[in-house]
Amino acid sequence: MTAVFWGVLGGLFVAGLLVAKRWWAQLLATSPKANKAHLKKHFQRKLINAAALALSLSAMAFGLFWLAWILIETILLGLGGLSWAIFTEMTPAPMEEVGGLANAIYGSVVMVALATFVGTPIGVMAGIYLAEYGQKNLLAQTVRFVNDILLSAPSIVIGLFVYTVVVLPMRGSSGYAGVVALSLIVIPVVLRTTENMLALVPNGLREAAYALGAPKWKVISSITLKAARSGVITGVLLAVARIAGETAPLIFTALSNQFWTTNLAKPMASLPVTIFKFAMSPYENWQQLAWAGVFLITMSVLMLNILARVFFRNKN
Repeated sequence: MTAVFWGVLGGLFVAGLLVAKRWWAQLLATSPKANKAHLKKHFQRKLINAAALALSLSAMAFGLFWLAWILIETILLGLGGLSWAIFTEMTPAPMEEVGGLANAIYGSVVMVALATFVGTPIGVMAGIYLAEYGQKNLLAQTVRFVNDILLSAPSIVIGLFVYTVVVLPMRGSSGYAGVVALSLIVIPVVLRTTENMLALVPNGLREAAYALGAPKWKVISSITLKAARSGVITGVLLAVARIAGETAPLIFTALSNQFWTTNLAKPMASLPVTIFKFAMSPYENWQQLAWAGVFLITMSVLMLNILARVFFRNKN
């Protein structure tokens, strides 16, 4: 794979030089009597443009190379561990032949769904306030500042915070603590997306509604929020895609559970934590299950991103 990568970079560089040479030949053919200084300056501009184009294509190839490598390895190793038992059996003991990820899949789905249900309304309402009511006041600036901190904070910091304020007072890990931690990750993503999407709605729509005598709450709910609906839904899906693979917050909050449980007041298994635990183990059956879990999460996140960009894009 490394040889292929360097071969692609070398090919792009040679292609850029060939493009520059062709431009120079065309310039001489069309302007044989042009001033030499002008030709030299023109050639320099063309050469710089070709170099910038080659570097841009190289950067794109660099990113696509690693993405393709990760996807290929995930598909090859993940498909090898997939079976019907993945969805029907509990996580096995070491060296046990039969086992699956049913409890981890259930725990991830439940905690992600509840975190989205809790965090989305808070993020949407806060985004509406920032975009429609508090453009310049002190409270809005404070909320934006705190939101920026939450948006850029490492997820392990959020996990430690929830561990301190939820897990320790409850004297034990629980699914509820995991939901709280994931909700704190959802809120800033949805808030920022909602504010940005509402800011893109033309003021003419608001003014036309006000001219017809509509109150502000009616304008927001029926005009601006409806116009930005696709962008808001996209933000929610992207937030779900982000928390679906979070491991650090759940290690400190929900911990894990080898058995099936529907009690959110007890430790609950999740796919990211199970993958982390199984991938670090020396047991071959656990490693195969870890790759199968990686494949499931990767495909789920990929499908969510495709849905967010294709089916819910703004068509107005």
